[in-house]
Amino acid sequence: MQQRKLGQSDLLVSALGLGCMGMSEFYGSHNEAESLTTLRRAVELGVTFWDTADIYGPFTNEQLLAKVLPEVRSDITLATKFGIERTPDGGIVGLNSSPEYVRRACDASLQRLGVEQIDLYYQHRVDPRVPIEETVGAMSELVTAGKVRYLGLSEASADTLKRACGVHPITAVQSEYSLWSRDIEAEVIPACVELGVSLVAYSPLGRGFLSGAINSIDDLDADDWRRHNPRFQGENFDRNLELVQTVRDMAAARECTASQFALAWLLAQGEHVVPIPGTRNANRLAENAKAADLALSPDELAEINSIFPLDVAAGTRYPESGMALVNA
Repeated sequence: MQQRKLGQSDLLVSALGLGCMGMSEFYGSHNEAESLTTLRRAVELGVTFWDTADIYGPFTNEQLLAKVLPEVRSDITLATKFGIERTPDGGIVGLNSSPEYVRRACDASLQRLGVEQIDLYYQHRVDPRVPIEETVGAMSELVTAGKVRYLGLSEASADTLKRACGVHPITAVQSEYSLWSRDIEAEVIPACVELGVSLVAYSPLGRGFLSGAINSIDDLDADDWRRHNPRFQGENFDRNLELVQTVRDMAAARECTASQFALAWLLAQGEHVVPIPGTRNANRLAENAKAADLALSPDELAEINSIFPLDVAAGTRYPESGMALVNA
């Protein structure tokens, strides 16, 4: 597996990481034994940049990783997040990035993960009630204390990123980025390039849609969160399915899968981009990992860019309440 340097840090991470959220929540049924097998397979494949958060589960995703980390900790670059407060029964309290909560959340994540240090600690969503300078100031104290190595922000605007960097170096911004979610190319990615910050792309396969494996809403479990996502509903679904067929056709011409083609496009956007596709399945993980060895030609990149311009996807990437929290 190729490696990429995160920001201006000394972190070398796998060019493709692993988003672990779906192993515990949001995307329908899950199986712990299957997820543990996938995590161990990821190490074998060199997919060693793992992404979790305290709210996934809630809390249980970090506990899941803790069952494997003692075997592989020295191989793993471990990222987790704070900032969306949830109750043990799954209720959402709201955003919280107060300095006191930053410290409390970090200690709780360290305990659940069973580690002494987090490699990359993100603010999950920008809290409008707390100046970013205060939050990052508290996060920087975690670095001084040795609890965290590097800092990140998730779904932060270019302005927020610049203000944060004035307090402490930010190593990575995590945002949704894929062929059908390119809005951050306008301001966020240029700011990342200017400041020497990496862009960690979550949902690089459009929450699975770009894989070509979803052909009907009935392919999703009844409790799958994607059923409430505007891009998976009604006419939006049908329009987006037409777009995915283009990816399938171009992938077939290259004798690769749609997922591999979509991930290869992201990797071609620059060394500062690190996608973290999520999966619970070891075979799907191995399929995704092969994208790191797929180089798209300039003609292929030009063609796919013309088909997937900014805002091409039908529907917003979150419902209205979620959209209020992105690029903040």
